[in-house]
Amino acid sequence: MVLEVCLRKPKQKESLPGVDENKATFGRKVFMRGVIEFCNYCHWDCFYCGLRRSNRKLRRYALREEEIMRMVRRIVSLGIKTVVLQSGDSNIYSRKFLVAIIKKIKKLDASLAITLSLGERDFDDYRAFYEAGAERYLLKQEVMDRRLYAKLHPGQSLSHRLKILAFLKKLSYQVGCGFIIGLPQQSEKDIENNLKFMQEFKPAMAAIGPFVPAKNTPLAAQPPPSLKKVLKIISLVRRILPYSYLPATTALNSLAPCGYERALAEGCNVLMSNFTPFSQAKLYALYNQKHFLTFAAAKDIINRAGRQLSLERADYPPF
Repeated sequence: MVLEVCLRKPKQKESLPGVDENKATFGRKVFMRGVIEFCNYCHWDCFYCGLRRSNRKLRRYALREEEIMRMVRRIVSLGIKTVVLQSGDSNIYSRKFLVAIIKKIKKLDASLAITLSLGERDFDDYRAFYEAGAERYLLKQEVMDRRLYAKLHPGQSLSHRLKILAFLKKLSYQVGCGFIIGLPQQSEKDIENNLKFMQEFKPAMAAIGPFVPAKNTPLAAQPPPSLKKVLKIISLVRRILPYSYLPATTALNSLAPCGYERALAEGCNVLMSNFTPFSQAKLYALYNQKHFLTFAAAKDIINRAGRQLSLERADYPPF
């Protein structure tokens, strides 16, 4: 029922349901995050992801400590107060190495918020990362249909993913989750179940994006959903999660050149500026035509959208 309301054709000049909630809570602000995609190795074989283990055509990379810290210093020099460390699911980096990186970042600037997006790891790793100074963790549930989840994620289970999310919240992380819209064999019921889960979970960040095919994957020939459908669902997410941070994802911009601006207009309030060296960033090939969003380009998008750039930490809840 909620999805039917979301996808109904709006009346002329009618704003979508999430717009007013965003304005009431966050005003015109768009919060900037600095993301570093520091490793594209992954030991999983997800059907839709270009980083999947079986993609032998993808050249792999893993950045060294000094390379990561150089990018962090660049982010700090621009006044951005959130660093996002993102990688494929991989054990190339030990717990000890990642704890040392987190501590070095905090030593450089104790006021920085550190968001990790490292996938599934040992539970003791999550605890160690939090104790070292990481405050946020992003781990998307992707789909809520257990059979579809198992099919798309060989060797993984939805129940384990949800246990991790609950554990992260118990550790007091500001936890982000999210799902993909338009996956093959995904039903509208699955989208509704994702919405219900997130409404109950109340994530600090809700990362909602479209399925975009990736070459050298089993789903390479499958079509993406329409931008219109994705935007309407994002608007509903804003309505049910008025205090969560919603990024306008790069995947949205892969559907249409105006994807970022359209997402901001429907309730998104975060942009992820990419500080990965371009030679590596183009290898972080989650899907086809993944957009590389520079800090300068992100500022231009915010200006064109008539919004206000914010470099602050922007913790959850926002009050």
